[in-house]
Amino acid sequence: MTRIRCNYCQNEINGHRLRCTECADFDLCLQCFSLGAEVATHRREHSFTIKNDQGPCIFEDSERWSLAEENMLLDAVEQYGFGNWNGAAAHIESRTAAECDEHYRHFYINGIIGDATLQEVPRPQITDHSNGNGVLAGPLSPSLTLAITPLDIGTQQQQELGYMPLRDDFEREHDNEAETLVSSLSINHDDDELDTAIKLAQVSKYRLRLQERERRKRLAREYGLTAAGAPPISKTPKTPHSKKKTGKNGRELQERLKPFSQFHSVAEHQMLFDNVKREREIKARIKELVRLRKNGITKLADEEVYEEEKFKRDKRKENKKKLAMSAISKRNSQVSKKAEGKLEKMDTSSGENEEKVSEKDEGSSVETYKGVNNSMPGFELVSENEKKLCNSMGMSPANYITIKTCIIKDYLQRCNGKDVGKFRYPGGMDKTHRRKIIGFLQDNLWIGAS
Repeated sequence: MTRIRCNYCQNEINGHRLRCTECADFDLCLQCFSLGAEVATHRREHSFTIKNDQGPCIFEDSERWSLAEENMLLDAVEQYGFGNWNGAAAHIESRTAAECDEHYRHFYINGIIGDATLQEVPRPQITDHSNGNGVLAGPLSPSLTLAITPLDIGTQQQQELGYMPLRDDFEREHDNEAETLVSSLSINHDDDELDTAIKLAQVSKYRLRLQERERRKRLAREYGLTAAGAPPISKTPKTPHSKKKTGKNGRELQERLKPFSQFHSVAEHQMLFDNVKREREIKARIKELVRLRKNGITKLADEEVYEEEKFKRDKRKENKKKLAMSAISKRNSQVSKKAEGKLEKMDTSSGENEEKVSEKDEGSSVETYKGVNNSMPGFELVSENEKKLCNSMGMSPANYITIKTCIIKDYLQRCNGKDVGKFRYPGGMDKTHRRKIIGFLQDNLWIGAS
């Protein structure tokens, strides 16, 4: 907030002041106005208005704070936080950081406002759960920090079971999806009592499920069920082909069947896995037989012949496609090389040909450029140099005029600032021909260099 000074006595004006309506930015304090002060062009007869920017003071203090300054101080504390007095001073502009700190603490914390609004928060009573009757007296008892005695099972058995002995946990616990109850919970400021009660009920349900998980793990440990359910260690050395590797589908099936392992023994679980896997293989074979039947194969002996013939047909189609692509690329390369050779020859003899063309008539020019004659459409619309270019590329004058028109139109639209996108040339046109035409038009100033 800016400070206002009297234009006559140069003292700071606090409270009411008088502003001249005829002089620009001219203020007088009440004492100077009562004396009829006149400065420069200001006269006492000028009309005036009464101003009071600061307004009344709230607190009686030697350093009077106006109502506007008090409001700005409260806004600064709310915006920048309590203690950021540099930000508060920058917000008020008429007070320093020390003044803001002293004024706020004196009147709003230690004063009557602080006594009426701030209440003493009682210190919470902290209960020590680590001590009590017995080692397991509370949830924070020292027993939680004691080392767990590992089970007497080998490393191979631990991997088969997915058991982590130092944590006494399994890769897949009982009720493994219990955490989904509270994974998305969050406390919001706009929650009402019903929302809070529902969330607390979900937390309580989650704790019950955790207790059941711990109970099952404790029973399995006390009665040795974990070690009893581990597969026996084979004493025979493993060979590379002793165990058939399980593919990706087999591993996914094993993961999906893990919850059923608690209802039967290891042999029964392996039998279940083999039967489900066999069922999938049979279904896939039935689907394959249905496909063969649709193609007219009714005997298993003909299946091998059909697959061989199908493989040969697919191979022939692929070879034909490759040959066609190679032929197209070879033809394009030959046309490009031929056109480049002719254009080089044209450039070496350009000086002599220009003199001869100027002396010959139209009939002689037709005989000079074989392949381009007056019977072709658009012959009379191209110049001699353009006929020479068309003859070198093996292109008819009509096609040349079409491509030339498109290139010039595209160039003009781009010059006018229009976004015409990528220009599409006629299909099958060689890139070398396109570059030659654009270069020819640039050399003859039809278009500018891009």
